[in-house]
Amino acid sequence: MILSEKHQMMRNLFRQFAETEFTSELLDELEETGEFNRAMHDKMAQYGFHGVKIPVEYGGQGGDSLAYVLMIEEFARVSPVLSIYANTSNSLGSGPLLFCGTEEQKQKYLVPVAKGEKILVFALTEPGAGSDAGGTLTTAVEDGDYFVLNGRKTFISGAPFADYAVIYARTDPSQKGSKGISMFLVDMKLPGVSCGKPEHKMGIIGYPTSDIILEDVRVHKSDLLGPLHKGFATAMKTLDGGRLGMAAQALGIAQGCLDESIRYAKERKQFGKPIAKFQAISFMIADMATEIEAARQLIYSTAVRKDAGDPESSKLCAMCKLFAAEMGNRVAYKAVQIHGGYGYIKEYKVERFYRDARITSIYEGTSQVQQMVISGNLLK
Repeated sequence: MILSEKHQMMRNLFRQFAETEFTSELLDELEETGEFNRAMHDKMAQYGFHGVKIPVEYGGQGGDSLAYVLMIEEFARVSPVLSIYANTSNSLGSGPLLFCGTEEQKQKYLVPVAKGEKILVFALTEPGAGSDAGGTLTTAVEDGDYFVLNGRKTFISGAPFADYAVIYARTDPSQKGSKGISMFLVDMKLPGVSCGKPEHKMGIIGYPTSDIILEDVRVHKSDLLGPLHKGFATAMKTLDGGRLGMAAQALGIAQGCLDESIRYAKERKQFGKPIAKFQAISFMIADMATEIEAARQLIYSTAVRKDAGDPESSKLCAMCKLFAAEMGNRVAYKAVQIHGGYGYIKEYKVERFYRDARITSIYEGTSQVQQMVISGNLLK
């Protein structure tokens, strides 16, 4: 796909920001502390990155899905962790509100999220309900003007520092599976809301992940998001867009691995010449570049087709995530292999890319779930 002049300018802005602001010192600090860097979050807010895909009337930039994936790709090319800083607000955080939020809810929650003033996270997964999100056990019981929520959400990215969370809870226990689940906008400072200890993760260090525990949390009915008992369908629609973003993240990781591998192969000498001169190395680089370009074209075209209302966009988003995530892991593997022993050392970027790449085939729907979505669309 040939980008329009507008999208080329956007890509250049995203790339320049990442290469200038995502310094080695900052990335090392994130890796060492594992803590959220609020200063970087705020700097992204100054550029409007938290609202790239959110409509102008709600404080965003009004960009399209292609602008969104360009941003995530370019950010992840330097730091997959920091790409999530700008991803959440444009994806899982804002998605449910954009799909079915009232005007009052959008003004209250979406505007400050788009401006980077507040952080809203997506809380669907539970200890016993991962890929099978229809197995949700968190409950919401009506009590006058409130719903009383009880339950536990797990692996919630951004939970320890979030201001709000979109919580999925079962409101009709008589319905089975994905039916009878509703969405709630929950203030993380409400009595009864707490977070578990941040998880010690293999990768994506610097964007804390934890459980959210709900103990008799009273949520006003005005914070019921969308129709009662109909929340699961919105979760799935939201995840379609999220999968596109995660595909772009995997693409960025792969491109970063390729950049580092080309640089290293030209500099590293063995047997009296750069290892780039050896066919085994050059062919690995050729394969990496080819897979990356195939993923890029699939992701870009899907972004355009999604915004055009293509009825196949759900299948295409799943294809993007499946192909890009698996591709990203293969490319990261080869990048470490090209670096040899140095690829196993933390001072080299590919070591971190290799660990970060692994999650892309797991979160927001495993590769196997994407295969279920794709085959389900094809065989219905």
